[in-house]
Amino acid sequence: MNRTEYLIGMKKSLYNIYIQVYVFLHFLKALFSGEIKARHFIRFLRRLLYFLSKMKLNKYVKTGKFIKMNLYVPVFPSEAFFKAGKKVYISDQKMPCISVLLSVTSACRYDCEHCYQKLDKGHDVDINLLCEIAAKLDRMGVSFFNIEGGEPFLVYDKLKKLCQSISAGEIWINSTGDGMTPERLAELKSIGVRGFMFSLHSADPEKINGFMRNAKAYENLTNGIEMSHKAGLEVAANTCIVRDDYFNGTFEKILDLAKGLGVTIIQLIKPKPSGGWLGSEISYFSEEDLRQIEEKVHKYNNKKAYRDYPFISAQIVDERSDMFGCTAGGTDRFYINAKGDVQPCEFLNISYGNIKDEEFDEIYARMRKSFEKAGDRWLCESCSKQIAEIVSQNKIAVLPLSKELSEQVTGNWERGNEPEFYREVVKI
Repeated sequence: MNRTEYLIGMKKSLYNIYIQVYVFLHFLKALFSGEIKARHFIRFLRRLLYFLSKMKLNKYVKTGKFIKMNLYVPVFPSEAFFKAGKKVYISDQKMPCISVLLSVTSACRYDCEHCYQKLDKGHDVDINLLCEIAAKLDRMGVSFFNIEGGEPFLVYDKLKKLCQSISAGEIWINSTGDGMTPERLAELKSIGVRGFMFSLHSADPEKINGFMRNAKAYENLTNGIEMSHKAGLEVAANTCIVRDDYFNGTFEKILDLAKGLGVTIIQLIKPKPSGGWLGSEISYFSEEDLRQIEEKVHKYNNKKAYRDYPFISAQIVDERSDMFGCTAGGTDRFYINAKGDVQPCEFLNISYGNIKDEEFDEIYARMRKSFEKAGDRWLCESCSKQIAEIVSQNKIAVLPLSKELSEQVTGNWERGNEPEFYREVVKI
């Protein structure tokens, strides 16, 4: 495994200059080859620099020659990174989506209480169809592929086949560690997988086992992380903790544990009222709560005393109105669940159609039209109660809502204001 170094302060500033020069020279070659039009070149570079500037408060993770500036932006300098950069190329088309979450199976030996797939019942979609769509997305400009289950290692052959269908995108896999083996990890690395994301919702092994409702959850987690390191794969963690855990010491203990386990990136996921928590008040945080949590994130990401802790990728920061806002619906990312429903994001239990019933292009165009402009409202929260009411009124036992019932939600929702990035980048 290559040595990991965290970049903050002056060293990060120097690397930023290096990145800017490298990006300029890379796209200069594209200009000379005719790939980029001369009249667009300077404007495109200014847009790209503006995009990169939105990550200025992040802690960079340098592993070998590669630098990770944002969880969902591929490592620099990689083919996938430069493909992602073309998101802001000058065009009369809506900026392309660069990230997708694909579920390869609903099979899982866990029963996590918060699972957003809690009611996603049905047969797994044909893997050949999913691979065909993944390859199409790869060609369309998607540069970050996040693959999950259920537990994807329970259908390893399907997982491998899906990874093999992606040629120029960075691949990360969400796993509990259940079903991992050194041989499988070596094979996945050889076909382009970059890293794994594990769930780390507590620093207490028994609480992890209890939350995930599996007596081997912590053991599988730590064994999976150890195997990933030995295979030379990156390791990230997702943590979804309730409000009180940010103020009673749990947050700090999780960061300590993540550091000890060699996790380099930890994603803070605000509890979502979807799936197992649909319609609940679990997501409530006051403005003061969010401010204090952001201060903690900034401290760990930028203060010298916390240099060796993982980079914290916080949704509450990236999705602020002065950042990227809600990026669902193909604004920047979307989700295809295990049974083939195309959803704006994994936390919003609605569907624009199923790839088993309709052509993907038609479904995707329908969703993109619904998300014609970006918004800063967290739809997974603002629409949760309405979705729960529709579930109750129609005695629904399976999610997401059908395409037809979903229209009751999308037909009159409020998307909020256009976030700063999407509002300003087009002016450049």
